[in-house]
Amino acid sequence: MIQQVAPAISAGDTAWVLVSSALVLLMIPGLALFYGGLVRSRAILNTFMMSFAALAVVGVQWVLFGYALAFEPGVFKGSFSWLGLNGVGAAAGPYSATIPHVAFSVFQVMFAGITVALISGAMVERIRFKVYLAFAVLWSTLVYDPIAHFVWGADGFLHTLGALDFAGGTVVHITAGTAALVAAIILGRRRDLGRTPLVPHNVPFVVAGAGLLWVGWLGFNGGSALAADGVAANAVMTTNAAASAALVTWLLLDIWKTGQATAVGGATGAVVGLVAITPAAGFVTPLAALAIGALGACASFTAIQLRNKTRIDDALDVFACHGVAGMAGALLTGVFATKSVNPAGNDGLFYGNPSLLGIQAIAVVFTILFTAPVTFLILTRLTFAKLRVPVPDELSGIDISEHGEHAYHEGTDLAGAGRLGEAVVFTTPKRELAKSA
Repeated sequence: MIQQVAPAISAGDTAWVLVSSALVLLMIPGLALFYGGLVRSRAILNTFMMSFAALAVVGVQWVLFGYALAFEPGVFKGSFSWLGLNGVGAAAGPYSATIPHVAFSVFQVMFAGITVALISGAMVERIRFKVYLAFAVLWSTLVYDPIAHFVWGADGFLHTLGALDFAGGTVVHITAGTAALVAAIILGRRRDLGRTPLVPHNVPFVVAGAGLLWVGWLGFNGGSALAADGVAANAVMTTNAAASAALVTWLLLDIWKTGQATAVGGATGAVVGLVAITPAAGFVTPLAALAIGALGACASFTAIQLRNKTRIDDALDVFACHGVAGMAGALLTGVFATKSVNPAGNDGLFYGNPSLLGIQAIAVVFTILFTAPVTFLILTRLTFAKLRVPVPDELSGIDISEHGEHAYHEGTDLAGAGRLGEAVVFTTPKRELAKSA
């Protein structure tokens, strides 16, 4: 009789997951640059801070109770043994037999943090920073953690149903995109939208940020294999293929519509391709990834054109780029998934199993219907504060009113500012700054 030996902790798998965690963390400064370059110069510090603060706030919440809500089996039946990461240590956990449980948790906290940061793109230049911090805690607890549990938890009902989400198409991008649309509607339009050009103030930041996101996304998707194996290698390949196809597609759409291939368009296209392949990366072939990237780019490009015809001020098109591309990717997973790539997945429509497409559609619809009303309640009932900064502060610059700092200066005589070459910290009361502006 051959005795079965339980798999041991693998140094290679552990190293890959920890490196992937660092790559996902790199996406935070990447997102800050990408979003920061798209806003006006008077809001870049606030935009940066919304990305960095999201990771920190969610990082605290995750240790205290967020991880337990998202991944502890039976948590919605009253089991809370993982609070404070109790018992989440060097031994293997229920989600991988070859990496320490704590390695899985640290990988997942990066996902939770960047999801909130993604939503900030719909709120830029007008939401109070303290309200945003409260929103980050509440939204992570009431939306992200439950959806993560439903999709990825060992006893999650969408997981049990057979929904596939390799690295966060539903959990990260559809939730963030849906929440962003709700937030944009509730917050309303920026005061000077339509009265003055609202153009990106630093396009090189946008392109550099997209590049960092592309690098980090290889860990975002590749690390989701939780092992240094063929599935991880395929996920890295499909991630790069989809981003490439989406960037090329977006440039062609740009040229068709305007006659010019814009740098912002190219950067946006790459990000959209990365979003679209996220749920499928470990389940589809590289050829399918090219199709997913191209189709995701077409869907998001169309969504932006339609949004431009409305009065909704989703400032950085989070819904179009993350929500729509995430939906497209989740549905296309149901078309192109194949067990030949990942036996732990399923065959999709293209491989003779149309039922998977229906399951993916259920996951998409459920995620939207859960996220939208809860986000609405958080923003309208649970934050107990005015959402927007006062009009004078918004017009003079949210960096000054919310952080007391200015990103750029040229040695001009500014009240309360430091000497040239030093950080510019304003000590003049905000009311006086608003008057002088």
